Amino acid sequence: MSHSQSAPQAGAQPLTRTLARELKDHVDQKAMVHGWLHKKRLMGGMAFILIRDRSGVSQVLIEDKAEQEKIASVQIGSIVRIVGQVVSEPRAPGGVEIHEPAVEVTNPIHEVSPIELDKDISHRPDNLETLFENKVVAVRNLKERSIFKIRSELNRYIRQFLHEQDFTEIQTPKLLAGATEGGAEVFKVSYFEREAVLAQSPQFYKQIMAGSFERVFEIGPTFRAEPSMTSRHMSEITMLDIEMAFIEKHEDVLQFTEKLLYNILTRVYAEHADTLKLLKAPELVIKPNFPRYAVDQIHEMYTKATGESTIGEKDMRPDEERWIVEYAKEHDGCELVFVTEFPVEAMKFYHMVNPDKPNKVLWADLLFRGLEIATCPMREHRYEKLMEQMKNAGLDISHPGYKYYLQAFKYGMPPHGGFGFGIDRLVQKVLGLANVKEATLFPRDMNRLTP
Repeated sequence: MSHSQSAPQAGAQPLTRTLARELKDHVDQKAMVHGWLHKKRLMGGMAFILIRDRSGVSQVLIEDKAEQEKIASVQIGSIVRIVGQVVSEPRAPGGVEIHEPAVEVTNPIHEVSPIELDKDISHRPDNLETLFENKVVAVRNLKERSIFKIRSELNRYIRQFLHEQDFTEIQTPKLLAGATEGGAEVFKVSYFEREAVLAQSPQFYKQIMAGSFERVFEIGPTFRAEPSMTSRHMSEITMLDIEMAFIEKHEDVLQFTEKLLYNILTRVYAEHADTLKLLKAPELVIKPNFPRYAVDQIHEMYTKATGESTIGEKDMRPDEERWIVEYAKEHDGCELVFVTEFPVEAMKFYHMVNPDKPNKVLWADLLFRGLEIATCPMREHRYEKLMEQMKNAGLDISHPGYKYYLQAFKYGMPPHGGFGFGIDRLVQKVLGLANVKEATLFPRDMNRLTP
């Protein structure tokens, strides 16, 4: 069919764009698709092309030589508009195919893509830099794009769950006057005539806002100037931060964390099974109530099992984290594990000491598939006690950076707790990726500030 034959008759309504996923509803009708040329191949005088849009790909059969010539000299990535007849074809993506097409190349591309968009992209460690360097084009690959579709869905589920639980979403500053939480691993930036730092977390602000809204959350970037090049760390990360007031005990925080994780993980595995299968994600092993193991208990179990002693250490080693999750997966039927009863030597000044065990802190880490993804403590809400803990930590409570934080406690703060939760690590572990940077659109580390 020639291009002129596809033009609408006088007085006819012009065709509007149909997405790939919608074509099945237009069998035996004429439709128009508009997207990227994703793949093309010749077979015995026939040409097959795939057109990609935000919903997937449409297969088009081109038999007319004049129409084939329109796509013969352009490269993958060209923008193409197709008008043709939708027919049922079980072997085609979505079960339909477009026949007798009129082809219009609306933006021809002549440069060869540095990434083969119709083939799997290697995520081997020796190919990651190539992947990151060409990420702008790589995310047009359907499988690569699926990683970030899953990430988007997880964020959506988190927000839905929290709104249903009466949480208020907040946005807090990322430019701060100083590293008020302590530590030297901050990025310093020029701020007019002064020096500022990039926020390591919204910790102070979410606690302050719990003094107003009771239940608050934020999904946003935080910055860590850690000189680390491991598969677990980045310089800019996305965190889910939650704070909830009027809790009765630390267990309230852990139970809420369980409900949130159980909800979003079972939902993503139920609603996106095909995508997770495409990405070769591990099967989910989960129960509504996650097992809990004390740090000292894990040290003893790990030492007995491996012969390598970690007894007396205040925190857990990466290999211990992996070991206890595998142990819980086998013995408890759940690959999410709470690690509890950290020693006071490891606490932050805003954590609450366990009144029943003064050498322990009301704080737990949540491990998922061998990696810490959340820290879940109860906070110290009593003004005088908080100032005492700050002084014991060597902090100057008269520092201007603490003025507004302490104001919130001075004028009435209820018992509260919450967690900081790594979105990048969650996506990495859901999909079974080896490196947290693979779960991040444009990762930042010691060596990478682009693209």
